[in-house]
Amino acid sequence: MKFFLPARYFFKIYVSLAFFFVIILIGTVGFVVIEKYTLVEAVYMTVITVSTVGFTEVHPMSEAGRIFTSILIIANIGTFTYFLTMLSAYFLDGEFTATYKLYKMKNSINELEGHVILCGFGRNGREAAKIFHQNGKDFVVIERLESRKDDLPFAVDFILENDATRDETLLEAGIMKASALVTTLPEDADNLYVVLTARELNPNLKIISRASNDSSVKKLKTAGASNVIMPDKIGGAHMATLVLSPDVKEFVDIMATQNSEQFTIAEIVSGKTISLEELDCWKNTGATILGLKTLDGEYTLNPIPKAVVRHGDRLIVMGAKEQLSKVQGLVS
Repeated sequence: MKFFLPARYFFKIYVSLAFFFVIILIGTVGFVVIEKYTLVEAVYMTVITVSTVGFTEVHPMSEAGRIFTSILIIANIGTFTYFLTMLSAYFLDGEFTATYKLYKMKNSINELEGHVILCGFGRNGREAAKIFHQNGKDFVVIERLESRKDDLPFAVDFILENDATRDETLLEAGIMKASALVTTLPEDADNLYVVLTARELNPNLKIISRASNDSSVKKLKTAGASNVIMPDKIGGAHMATLVLSPDVKEFVDIMATQNSEQFTIAEIVSGKTISLEELDCWKNTGATILGLKTLDGEYTLNPIPKAVVRHGDRLIVMGAKEQLSKVQGLVS
């Protein structure tokens, strides 16, 4: 479905055209009332007067008619000048280019499927966007503060300048076809509102929310957040881990954030019931199974060979993309 820009983006052009048609209307009515012309004659006289063509009058005009025609010509000159000024400004000041880019961007967003909506583009939002960018994941940023979009170290193709708490904004960002939403707004109340709205619009959406206060965690989960992250707590725990086990922590960070043809960590949904021993993933594909998540949400890290993977369970697998494709084939 194609996206069409609202009329406000062409307001100046519409106003200029409106003035022009008002002049035509006034001229037509004036000639009918003052000179008793027919409607066709009045329209004709108005057009040749406004266009300054200078053809012969339909009928000789009275003194009142000549005065009216003079006023009509002067008014038209002002209107035409205003129209040219607005049109020139629209194209030469870059407004047309900006409007066209916005049109293309919003139509591109309409074509996205399985993307992530990122609400808020502060420190946390930028870091999340950086990881999405590195891993080739499509994402749409919603941010109303213009200053936060400057000096980006990486390309962001889709940025909507709007309020993420509004239903219309989330729909514009393609929430109905998105796979996840991450809200990193500075106020917990705003994040709560975004979570409630997003969950109502798309019940199957994975929602990750930021929280600043412990008391907000339960509320956000009740509202529909799949996970709630407290950046301050994570930051402190990260620093402590770097003191106690620095190499292990760095290695885990690399595994969590890097993605390439030769190294990827992915979750693969099983389409059948099979034991890991039967699957023999390492021998058949070269990939390594790191963990198993059941439909009940229970995790098993480094599962034993006799562990059974049931239909709908998720395997956390590490390997090259080609190897992961083979694993997908084995459990499909």
